[in-house]
Amino acid sequence: MTKDKRKVQFTGNSTYIVSLPIKWVRDIGLEAGDTLTLTPMPNRTLLVSSSVVSKDHSALKATIDYIHSDSAENNLRILISHYLVGYDVIRLTTKKGFSAYDRKFIKDSVRQKLIGLELVEESRNELVFQCLLNYNDLPLGRVIKNMYGLVLSMLEDSMSALRDHNVEIAEDVIQRDDDVDRFYLLAVRQLKASIEDIELSDKIGIRHPRECLGYRLITKCIERVGDHAVRISRNVLKMESGVGADNPIFEMAELSRKVFGSSIDSMTEEDLQAINKIVVEAKRVSQFGVSLEPQSCDGPGNIELSMILESLRRVSEYSADIAEVAINMNIKQV
Repeated sequence: MTKDKRKVQFTGNSTYIVSLPIKWVRDIGLEAGDTLTLTPMPNRTLLVSSSVVSKDHSALKATIDYIHSDSAENNLRILISHYLVGYDVIRLTTKKGFSAYDRKFIKDSVRQKLIGLELVEESRNELVFQCLLNYNDLPLGRVIKNMYGLVLSMLEDSMSALRDHNVEIAEDVIQRDDDVDRFYLLAVRQLKASIEDIELSDKIGIRHPRECLGYRLITKCIERVGDHAVRISRNVLKMESGVGADNPIFEMAELSRKVFGSSIDSMTEEDLQAINKIVVEAKRVSQFGVSLEPQSCDGPGNIELSMILESLRRVSEYSADIAEVAINMNIKQV
């Protein structure tokens, strides 16, 4: 990144002017008569942006060489990283050609994990994916709301599966985690892009660049709560029978779900004391789970019940983390 210094000049009776770096003007294809947008930033800088899009910058493109000595999963991870950074067109190439397994794995995984990324070209040696998502259709607030709704239903269903030992429900919860991951990865892509594009920040609902870190932490916490719903379901599948509805573990589950919901509500709460109460309540719920350990782990399936109880404690702890982030985001900038 180069820095150019320009002197402020005064012309006429009330106009201050600054010349533009010629390289920047040429790089973005700016011409005389084009309009620039000047946006005052909170850190006292001025953002100069142009609506002109040059041919070279109309879409961010990346080419990835498929490494056959690595697993298909490792290659997929590289592709996902390019999606998260913000590339619009991702070209996966190989001189050797894709095996049937690798081709199917990559195509199925992209379909399951990455919202908006579609296969637009395919040949023996190449897979071309393009992001067709319009951010206006899925602003960040809606993404978080969808994630929360999915995770909450997963928590509720995982405990229903525990009570009734319903294998089908438990397996369905595990399947739904893919949808949570899709929304999480989309949120990460949006947040990364909004740091560099102030106009995109407005589209997805970011009021200030510093909020990006807060939302990044919140979405990760929600994703982790979903992972614990999956762990609960996996432990249910290991058990031989259900658990009576009067078992105190269900009281712990209800308290964890409530404090999880309260933590999400805290994101729009402006009263810092009210948010603080949510943090305190979340920690109290976690301690309540500790006190239940001797009661709920007697008899058959005690190991699985202990693991489920640990997951419920983690749900309350992640809820406390979300509320603490909400406090930080509500503090006015110095």
